[in-house]
Amino acid sequence: MAGRRLDADERALWARVIASVTPLVPVRTKDDPVVPATEQPAIAPRRGRNIVAPSPPPSPQPRPAIGETLDGSWDRRLTRGAIIPDMAVDLHGHTLDSAYRLLDSSLDRAVRSGARVILLITGKPPRADLRGERPMRGVIRAAVGDWLSASRHAAHIATVRNAHPRHGGTGALYIILKRDRCAA
Repeated sequence: MAGRRLDADERALWARVIASVTPLVPVRTKDDPVVPATEQPAIAPRRGRNIVAPSPPPSPQPRPAIGETLDGSWDRRLTRGAIIPDMAVDLHGHTLDSAYRLLDSSLDRAVRSGARVILLITGKPPRADLRGERPMRGVIRAAVGDWLSASRHAAHIATVRNAHPRHGGTGALYIILKRDRCAA
């Protein structure tokens, strides 16, 4: 957006404002030598205060991520409901704490036994009432994703997918574990 031109008094006032400002980051002219970023000095003191250049944020620690891809045959079998779970874990009737403990112990058992597919039954969310309000998602179902990604077994989980209707549909999840390469 183009602005109006400044008159002589406004230009003089603006020049005084610019002269009184000390930039936080020094402005480089084309005559200044290029200094590598690792050798850049801290920002110059401003009005008697020492201003230290902010340090870059710490890089996040890599966590074992739960993958989002499987090969095509797995995807087709999951979509058709042709998967037969090796074990099922039903979290109905549990509190958050007891559901977490049951899920953790079940994952431990599944990893040790070499299971590949766990059917995790969380329960379907409540239906919308007649007023058309959206149903609230169950608290256990909402917490499962965080539990799995922060789990001590996260490195063993290949992916998590919604279950086929014959296995519970929206009320259940498939947890696909990675194949144990040492046992093969």
